[in-house]
Amino acid sequence: MYTLRRWWDRHRFQIVSVSLTLGTALFLQQTQGAIVLEIYQLLTRPFQPNPSQQSRLEDARILELQQRLVELESQNEELKRVLGYTTENKLSQGIIAPVIGRSSDHWWQQITLGRGGRDGIHEGDIVMAPGGVVGRIVSVTASTSRVLLLSDPSNQVGVSISRSRSMGYMRGQAGNRAVMEFFDKVPDVKRGDAVATSAFSQLFPAGLPIGRVESVNLNKSPAPEAVIELSAPISYLEWAVVRSGKTSSQPVPGSKPPNSDRPDSESSNSESSPEATP
Repeated sequence: MYTLRRWWDRHRFQIVSVSLTLGTALFLQQTQGAIVLEIYQLLTRPFQPNPSQQSRLEDARILELQQRLVELESQNEELKRVLGYTTENKLSQGIIAPVIGRSSDHWWQQITLGRGGRDGIHEGDIVMAPGGVVGRIVSVTASTSRVLLLSDPSNQVGVSISRSRSMGYMRGQAGNRAVMEFFDKVPDVKRGDAVATSAFSQLFPAGLPIGRVESVNLNKSPAPEAVIELSAPISYLEWAVVRSGKTSSQPVPGSKPPNSDRPDSESSNSESSPEATP
């Protein structure tokens, strides 16, 4: 017994070390080293970025790029529509301009274009878009220009019914609608008729598309009226085409549209507004 104890005292360290080594090897084999990997990650975690945070940042970046792609594709489609419109309507001489400013307080009154005097734009020029007339230029700087929209209630434009040539003037309603007041007491007009600028317009060339008749009120006093749905996308306009505002023919001063019950002074001012005086 004494001999065994002396042998144990002499070799116990080696025996314990070998046992621990074998036990550890067996444990690692059974767990496939998972605990070692966990210990490694635990020790190195303070020196590495948070994996979940990193993945969230990558997801946010991917989402941002996807949104940019959608926006660029949308802008590209809109610009192609504008270019196609200028080609179809032979407006290649027009100046394509982006809408760069719009006040929420004056959403239906005016917009600002990113082209100005150095691009060849002048006061009185006509602003159009796919669908028809948008408005006209009322002020110009070197690099920008301000547009008075057709939807501005102060903007009054001479228009006519394309089918019957019944004439009148139109005023905006601060929306995608306008009201046309006829000169004739019994105009030839019906729902769906196309409306265009008239030959008596002092601000726009004749024949430019405006919109379509949505409803008619022949009993309106003092003159029959029609609600016009504007054909240009004024509410979400992003690009526009600016044309020269010089009309090919102007009415004789003091002349009066046929079948008109409006006084001469009233007719001559039917298109004027404090902001849109030609």
